Parts: sequence; C-alpha cells; structure tokens
Amino acid sequence: MDDWAAQRTEAARVQARLLQARQDAEHERAEALLRAFVPVALRHGPAPEPLQVRGYGGRGTARTALRGWYLRHDRTAGLCVDGHFYVLTAPLGLLDRLRGVRPAPARPPLTLGAGGKDGDSIDLADALERLLPGWRDRA
Repeated sequence: MDDWAAQRTEAARVQARLLQARQDAEHERAEALLRAFVPVALRHGPAPEPLQVRGYGGRGTARTALRGWYLRHDRTAGLCVDGHFYVLTAPLGLLDRLRGVRPAPARPPLTLGAGGKDGDSIDLADALERLLPGWRDRA
C-alpha cells in the first residue's frame, strides 16, 4: 500500500509541475502582448486615463495613482502605462474610498474573465484590439 501511495503522490507532484509550467507560459505570452501594446498605444492613442478600483459587488470606487487603459467594459482589469496588468476589484472600506488604494500588479491571463459567466470572458488580444484597432500593424 505504501508503494501505491508514493506513486500517487509523485503523480500529483508531476501534474502540479506541468500545470504550473502551462500557467507560466500563458502569463509570459500575455506579458509579451502587453509589452508590445503599451508603446503603440502611447504613440497612437487612446490616451491613458486614471484607473480606479471598484469595490466587490459594485460597492463604490477608490482612486489609484495608476494611469492606463481598462481592458474590460466593466473596468475590472486594467493595463498601466508601465506595462503592468492590474485586477481592479477589491474589498473597499470607507477609508479606501476616501484615501485611495495601491493595487499590486498581477500576472496577466490570455483570457480575461475565464471561468466566469458566459459572455463575461474576452481574449486579451481581442481586448487590446478593441482599445486600438490595428495596433499590431502600427508597431
């Protein structure tokens, strides 16, 4: 029985390493897309705007020091002019709404909103194309 348990444990470790490698490769492709997009958008528009964080369940907004572009219509994901991706939702308290917040950058996915309700997800490439149609041709 110990041999079987050791084999299952090792198989689980292998699967976890493979999953992590796939996720890292996805994030790296998404990061490369964002790095390519930012200089084109800064040259050709649209102009970056102040990014805000929305409270969970639509409970208010909070200022940030970030400037960039919203990647989703619901403004829950953004790209900063420095090329970092941000999830723009958080639990916000009264002080957060008054003082503002400092969100931490996150690793970007290739599909924004994956696993959400039907119609809530969009490919990162499509979101960038929606912001600046034909941006790849301008690079």
